[in-house]
Amino acid sequence: MVFDLGRIEQLLDLLGSPQRAYPSIHLTGTNGKTSTARMIDSVLRAFGLHTGRYTSPHLETVRERISLDGEPVSEARFVATYREVQPLAELVDQRAAEPLTYFDVTTALAFATFADAPVDVAVIEVGLGGADDSTNVLGAGVAVITPIGLDHTEFLGDTIEDIALAKSGIIHKGATVISAAQTEEAARPLLERVAEVGATIAREGSEFGVVRRAVAVGGQVLTIQGLGGIYDEIFIPLHGAHQAQNAAVALAAVEAFLGAGANRQLDIEAVREGFAGASSPGRLERVRSAPTILLDGAHNPHGMAATVNALQEEFAFSRLVAVVAVLGDKDVAGLLELLEPVVDQVVVTRNTSPRAMPVAELAALAEEFFGPERVETAEDMPDAIEAAVALAESDSDAELSGVGVLVTGSVVTVADARRLLKR
Repeated sequence: MVFDLGRIEQLLDLLGSPQRAYPSIHLTGTNGKTSTARMIDSVLRAFGLHTGRYTSPHLETVRERISLDGEPVSEARFVATYREVQPLAELVDQRAAEPLTYFDVTTALAFATFADAPVDVAVIEVGLGGADDSTNVLGAGVAVITPIGLDHTEFLGDTIEDIALAKSGIIHKGATVISAAQTEEAARPLLERVAEVGATIAREGSEFGVVRRAVAVGGQVLTIQGLGGIYDEIFIPLHGAHQAQNAAVALAAVEAFLGAGANRQLDIEAVREGFAGASSPGRLERVRSAPTILLDGAHNPHGMAATVNALQEEFAFSRLVAVVAVLGDKDVAGLLELLEPVVDQVVVTRNTSPRAMPVAELAALAEEFFGPERVETAEDMPDAIEAAVALAESDSDAELSGVGVLVTGSVVTVADARRLLKR
């Protein structure tokens, strides 16, 4: 990948700058971007706004990346927009030393789709980083920063500070920045960028945050201190303290966009409706019962720590078996080390990505943390899930309702399993 905004800018100019046809909320961060974007989208729709949402990667179809009013764009609309964009993209490729990337083109498709719809607001997630990301042509009035950790170090730098510096690039002159709680090394570049461009920042823990949370059937109930006041009895059908944090960030972003603040609070019933209707496929998503099968796309240590905490807090499994398939360029040892204390056995396999770590290599790594007696192997996802279910049910003393299977390690892993299991 060659990071150069010049190509996407040329393409969008030829399309008539569709990204200027609506206001945007722009999100970056290491983890939680898609869940937060989906919550923002759902709450905005509860206030009667027509929304466009652009997120990545997708689980089953590329159309999931481009949503209108909460639903993936139709095949007919996707194809029609592509046919408009294609000849102009080819023209840009002819002029440029490097061709447009896949992400460049899907970004252009999203912006054009939203302009044609038309939408009242677009919720846009970066693909990678921020400053040089294809989406960073928006100059959005609201910039959202979810928690920053180590990931994509080959592109963004080896330190949290380097990564935060890259992500701070979505903060533009006059923007309102909504930031999740950050480590000091991540916060410093963000605050320096805010000062440099004359933006305004609201930070979790200072201007907003989760006041209380309680586990509930199918999710959790929150009380959130927003920019405009206290919002109570908010149910979200998602698990984990990290999703509560994402909800607080999402609420503050919607408040900033709709102009709520010190003297104005949003309608509490609309807020409750929006959060109750939110979803985040592949994030501790339950797809089967007896035994329970959960899908979670944690692919870096920061994400896996959040998943492990949620498993310990909200699920009472007497026996849990994990199916793990990862990409070879991730911190696999870090993932396995975090996972080991909460699962009884692990079945390692590979997903359908060409970047997948070979089974033998992953098994050798897993044995370092779990020991050989707790590691099984399977060459593909169907066999891995079958083996994991058998292992989960092998404890004759355990009730089926108390045993579970967790499929994790990558969004690609979740997508592969979801195709097999989701009805």
